[in-house]
Amino acid sequence: MSVRRSISMAAFAAMTNAVLLTSAAHAQWTLTILHPEGAQESVGYGARGAQQLGYVVEDGVIRASLWTGTAVSRLDLHPAGTTGSQVFAASGGQQVGYAALGGVRRAVLWSGSATAWVDLSPPGAIDAVARAIHGGQQGGDVRLNEAPPRASLWTGTAASRVDLHPLGMEGLELSTVRAVGEGQQGGFAVVLSGGVRSWRAILWRGSADQWVDLTPSTASDAWVSAIDGDEQAGMAWVQWPRAVVWNGSRDSWRDISPPGSVGTSEVYDASGGQQVGIAWMNDRYRASLWSGTSQSWVDLSAFLPAEYTESRANGISTDGVNTYITGFGARPVKGGRIIEAWLLTRSESMFANGFEE
Repeated sequence: MSVRRSISMAAFAAMTNAVLLTSAAHAQWTLTILHPEGAQESVGYGARGAQQLGYVVEDGVIRASLWTGTAVSRLDLHPAGTTGSQVFAASGGQQVGYAALGGVRRAVLWSGSATAWVDLSPPGAIDAVARAIHGGQQGGDVRLNEAPPRASLWTGTAASRVDLHPLGMEGLELSTVRAVGEGQQGGFAVVLSGGVRSWRAILWRGSADQWVDLTPSTASDAWVSAIDGDEQAGMAWVQWPRAVVWNGSRDSWRDISPPGSVGTSEVYDASGGQQVGIAWMNDRYRASLWSGTSQSWVDLSAFLPAEYTESRANGISTDGVNTYITGFGARPVKGGRIIEAWLLTRSESMFANGFEE
């Protein structure tokens, strides 16, 4: 084969690869509306494996809910005797969130049903929420004795709680965990310095004295919302809120906001090197997908109902066969709008070895 022929074949292969990888991002998504019939509102907050989680409002009551791919598959996790509940994250067959008892939010760990749940709230808590879970650990925040929220970490029981409120942080007012990974926890702390209040992105390593401030030096505010392996993702406010990814240190941050964007973007979840969230583009918030770079941005609203006035992607997961992204959209109705949960599914078999079906 001639050199020219070899170069031509290589160029063709590269071009084909690029086209098919673009197709992987921009096509093949199947939409399912998870909104149950008769519900007033529904929101998809997260995804783990083939399971989606969030809440449904019925008769004015917010009810923690799980789905497995269809609206009719919904499982109601709302504990009996509670006045409201939400689930935010799941891992290993367990789910975390809160249930309201006597007007007080209680941090809850479920094991897949409305009757199988544990109250993680410590004695004296006036508010507690579990917001993240991974590998048998649960993260969130607790308020004790009228004090502001304190970042907290549990391992399945109320007695196991570890207070992560960062030691030695000047001007510290409150803190919370929003993501849990292998040996690490992410979230934010609010500090007051010189009369100015700011949000600081924090990465913990299991204790209150092992923490790193990830906030970029050029950012006024930042927080961590997701952990994916050695990466953390969330938002940094540099002129405007930008979707960002870190690799464990302040200087490692990179801006993945869409090219040309001058509006809000933010990551809410991450898995397998991909991130989901929102971006303000063309006068509306759009559900968004990234693969670690600004140029990889995909407008997921293109695969959602055209009538949505805004949309948001909150969770991403895979079960080894499909990739699942869940979130919610706002649809106009007579007299207002309705918020409804949705699911986008893509088969991974098409993209084995990069692009082969």
